Amino acid sequence: MAETDIEIKGADTVALPPSALVSEIERTRADLARTIDEIADRVSPGNVARRTADRAKERLSQVDPLIGGAVALAAASVTCYLIWRKLRKK
Repeated sequence: MAETDIEIKGADTVALPPSALVSEIERTRADLARTIDEIADRVSPGNVARRTADRAKERLSQVDPLIGGAVALAAASVTCYLIWRKLRKK
């Protein structure tokens, strides 16, 4: 979350000169613009899709090769069975 540094000025504080107020407003505006840009970057559909794909690739790369081989063998077996069944009907 964005940090807030709001100070409530009481009766005993000295008011800032106009030039200092203008520079503080400009700094606050720049911080707000940066925060909005970061939020827009986080929720951009393309960036969300890229991050999701990266996470999926990372998870797939962590799969044990033996399990991956078994899954590939099972997929190949099912494919061969379906082809055999289709050829047998002809």
